[in-house]
Amino acid sequence: MCVCCHCTITSSVENCHYVLFIVKAIVIFGSDTSMIVIRFKKTALSFPLSQEPEEGEVLSGLSQRRLLSAVAMEEFEFPASIHLQKMPLFPKWHLPLKLMAVLMAVAFVYTFLRDVLQPYVSNGKNDFYKIPILVLNKVLPWTSITLLALVYLPGILAALLQLHRGTKYSRFPVWLENWMSVRKQLGLLAFLLACLHAIYSLSYPMRRSYRYKLLNWAYQQVQHKKESAWVEDDVWRMEIYISLGILGLGILALLAISSLPSVSDTLNWREFQCVQRTLGYTALLLCTAHALVYGWKKWVELKQYVWYTPPSFILACFLPAMVLLVKAVLVMPCLDKRLDRIRHGWERPSRKGRSDKDSL
Repeated sequence: MCVCCHCTITSSVENCHYVLFIVKAIVIFGSDTSMIVIRFKKTALSFPLSQEPEEGEVLSGLSQRRLLSAVAMEEFEFPASIHLQKMPLFPKWHLPLKLMAVLMAVAFVYTFLRDVLQPYVSNGKNDFYKIPILVLNKVLPWTSITLLALVYLPGILAALLQLHRGTKYSRFPVWLENWMSVRKQLGLLAFLLACLHAIYSLSYPMRRSYRYKLLNWAYQQVQHKKESAWVEDDVWRMEIYISLGILGLGILALLAISSLPSVSDTLNWREFQCVQRTLGYTALLLCTAHALVYGWKKWVELKQYVWYTPPSFILACFLPAMVLLVKAVLVMPCLDKRLDRIRHGWERPSRKGRSDKDSL
């Protein structure tokens, strides 16, 4: 039996047809039952239900039912006809998880070829120790910022479709509707990878290889008789991109918290849209700027183009930059006002009278 928090709710009959999840418990209704049993640890509480109740009525009136009896029970009972294996397992997460796995695999192969395999093939240098931390810490932000861009890309495509059609009453393509329905999951995965990226970055000084490099740098500084190893460009570069990364991660955390049902239920639609849209694009902008500043002068250094391939941060910034660019065009007054009118019910004269069958 599924147990959530401190309580478990089951039907008093074995022939059950409906399984509904309510906050911290599971309610299983039978079409021919008149009672449900609520267990709080070892106590069973019985509530009467009307014959063949509607699911919505049961959910709305459950808290108002009068308590009739309480019977001590020593163990949980589970109807043999209930098969939890037939219930869907995180259906909204299937596509986002598969997409994340594909993106991480592509990013890993690309980074491995450039940072590990190329030095080994060209110079015989063994850099395979980079795989657990350095290579993975390039894969995580690349995948994270791509997923974050994919959260807001379908909204931009929907806006372009509405501008093209001149109406909001034509349905979006099925693939776009499915994409928009999993934006929350994509955003949470992007936040997870961003947190892992921050943790991996903080672990750099703890690595043994990093300590050896510090000794080598100190020895080279003494050998070249340098009193100071201060490099102004590197100092400013690191200060700026770390600050941008912290700000971006903080806003992503706020977005993740606001997506919780306990928080989102306290917000009206306008407040929720303001948080998810305004702060979301702000987070995407900060994360993109974080990656761009990380690159600094590497954009134009020929040694960065290993095997005639661009650095990974260039590819990582491409999609987010395109999303931000198109969004900047859409917020121009000439397009923003027209899109706002369409979303409030206005239709282009040539579109009036047409049915939804002309949608893609």
